[in-house]
Amino acid sequence: MTKIRPFYALTYNQNKFKDISSLICPPYDVISPQRQQYFHGLNPHNFIHILFGLDIPGEDKYKRAGVYFKNWIKDEVLLREEKPAVYFYVQEYSLKGERKTRMGFIGLMRLEDSGSAFVHEHTRLAPKEDRLKIIREVKANLSPVFAIFPDKKRVIKYVYEHCVKGNQPFIDVTDDEKTAHKLWRISSPDILANIESKMEKEDIFIADGHHRYEVAMLYREEMKKKLGSISGEESFNYILTYFTNVNSQGLTILPIHRLAQLSHELSWDSFMERLRDSFDVEEVKDKVKFFFLMQKGGRSEHLIGMYKNRKYWLIRLKNIKILDKEISHKPKEYRSLDVSMLNCLILHKILG
Repeated sequence: MTKIRPFYALTYNQNKFKDISSLICPPYDVISPQRQQYFHGLNPHNFIHILFGLDIPGEDKYKRAGVYFKNWIKDEVLLREEKPAVYFYVQEYSLKGERKTRMGFIGLMRLEDSGSAFVHEHTRLAPKEDRLKIIREVKANLSPVFAIFPDKKRVIKYVYEHCVKGNQPFIDVTDDEKTAHKLWRISSPDILANIESKMEKEDIFIADGHHRYEVAMLYREEMKKKLGSISGEESFNYILTYFTNVNSQGLTILPIHRLAQLSHELSWDSFMERLRDSFDVEEVKDKVKFFFLMQKGGRSEHLIGMYKNRKYWLIRLKNIKILDKEISHKPKEYRSLDVSMLNCLILHKILG
């Protein structure tokens, strides 16, 4: 059962800051070192100072983030909301000249060892250690995991029609990539009860934020050991989550890019020969044609694009039964993903 609940958010004090565009930053895991420096220089109260602090010799950046967090609350840079709420969140962005809108809401989701929330990504130790250190200091969720769900009961449409449509957002800000972010508070007990009820039977799939989810689980276990006895409703049993409809026209899935760095010398002829055991391999001379064929073919076949030695290649799976044989230990849905084909058949089996 999926359990959702409202929460007391901390938001920037808009009486102190009339324009909050210099205070916002993206999730930590998409910020390059150059962008990290940029956001640090943008405003002394930009959220990056807490979320993703710079490494400074002689300083513990995690303790520093905890101090900033406490001071910003004390100095009313951040204000605690008076009522628990969920937050309807609209993002408007452009892709290839087309303006798109994605709608969803932010709330707390109960952590589950198994059941209604599905995680699928292989996580790495270093990012988990990093996020665990910071959550120990700030004792708060700094950014939500990104979850998709089928929305069988049309909860997003229901909330939009009853609470959002025709009302002004309390946050309306455009970032430096020209993406507009708009938030509405949803604090009506009746609406919140309706959301919680409608979400109970939904299957939740984590699209992004696997490290954050696993860190929340680790932190929950730490708190259990520390406190001994818990009710199960303490805040550390939940994680901040953004929910959106998997079937929404505003949800865009873009290609995944992987740069393979090998520890050994690659025999190109041998590599190509082994590729052809499972794939049809075609060289494409023109870059524009290459991406056109990738986009067209990706809708109907298992297709991977490759760039090597200033040349472009299309790699098409010969037969779906190859995946059934080579990745037999995984579910059918997993085997059908192009990223599984890339990881298992090419990166692991052929390149080692």
